[in-house]
Amino acid sequence: MNQFLLLDAAASTTGTTADMGIGSMLLMLLPYALIIVALYFIMIRPQSKKRKKEEAMRKGAQIGDEITTIGGVVGRIVSIKEENETLVIETGTDRSKIRIKRWAIGSVDTIHDDAE
Repeated sequence: MNQFLLLDAAASTTGTTADMGIGSMLLMLLPYALIIVALYFIMIRPQSKKRKKEEAMRKGAQIGDEITTIGGVVGRIVSIKEENETLVIETGTDRSKIRIKRWAIGSVDTIHDDAE
């Protein structure tokens, strides 16, 4: 009879321990969730903002703009072909022309007036 009481007592405490285990497990996972959220706001979100800003800069390049490519070539845009996303730039004093892809623009060095 004493054996049954011990088993019954063990079964009743096991149920409450399992309930407390779920709560403590969620409490244990909370710091990891906070770290993931913090990493999103510290690393991922600013990177996506920067990528959108660079894409807008590349899309806004116009004929006559002074640009620098990601390879370091400096030149002026003389023509744009939208269908295959290429630009022709003039470089140097001898006005040699180079065809580049739009994604290769590192920076647009010409400042435009937005009032136009």
